[in-house]
Amino acid sequence: MNIDLKSKEILTNLKSTDPEFVLETIEKIRESGNRIIMDGLFDLLHETNTLEIKRSVLNLLSELKHKESVSLLVDAIINDKYLNERKDLVACCWQNGLNYNAYLPVFIDLVINEPFLTAFEAFTVIENMYGIIDEEVIEKEISKVINALKSAKGEKVYLLNGLLTIIREIPEESEFSA
Repeated sequence: MNIDLKSKEILTNLKSTDPEFVLETIEKIRESGNRIIMDGLFDLLHETNTLEIKRSVLNLLSELKHKESVSLLVDAIINDKYLNERKDLVACCWQNGLNYNAYLPVFIDLVINEPFLTAFEAFTVIENMYGIIDEEVIEKEISKVINALKSAKGEKVYLLNGLLTIIREIPEESEFSA
């Protein structure tokens, strides 16, 4: 993959042992981001033990406004490498307000298969979805949820029942459109 000098410099800076320098670098990323840099952010989130750096990366991800970021964030969410960060990455999806409707099946699977807190974040992403979703996809996902309800317990039952209503009522446009 061809990497430009600025991206290479940013990736190197993210690996610094100086937390203040890393935080400054994260701020600079707000101005220019791409796939390579996003992957570097996910790795930093995964590898750092510095709470302030984790918070800064998550704040940046929750403020993303580039549509291209949607697939990158979803790829990180489904990557088991970032399993420990999954709940926070899913929360970034509903916080940044981007449209994740193309990934409805991914978020339904998260509600069904993940621990409650991650499932709740995924439920919130679905709750905030908008756009036209193919009827065939909706029917398939409804069947998946109905199947999951058969073995669900406790709080998951509440989320899954809620999904049955929400999936059918995803609006075509965001109420927060600019």
